[in-house]
Amino acid sequence: MTINIGLLVFPNVQQLDLTGPYEVFASVPDIKVHLLWKNLDPIVSSTGLTLLPTCTFADCPPLDVICIPGGLGIDALLEDGQTLAFVQQQAKTVRYITSVCTGALVLGAAG
Repeated sequence: MTINIGLLVFPNVQQLDLTGPYEVFASVPDIKVHLLWKNLDPIVSSTGLTLLPTCTFADCPPLDVICIPGGLGIDALLEDGQTLAFVQQQAKTVRYITSVCTGALVLGAAG
């Protein structure tokens, strides 16, 4: 049985907050890691690294785990209704809701 893990990727994400958990999760057998964003356009991290989302909010499969990384882009997410609604919806069905650093602020804003 495949376990689906979603990592939120967003403009000005802290690259290490995203890629650290990604490396750990992606190394485990039978785990599929999804980089989630509103669309599939390239995202630029806070240090200039370009990242590609693999899944949109609308196309996201049922997740077992969602992880919200931190970064300079968190402030914009705290008032982003679409992102907060996505996190709220996922929280109803995931087994684990997690965050890294300031990603916890998004979880708080989503309730």
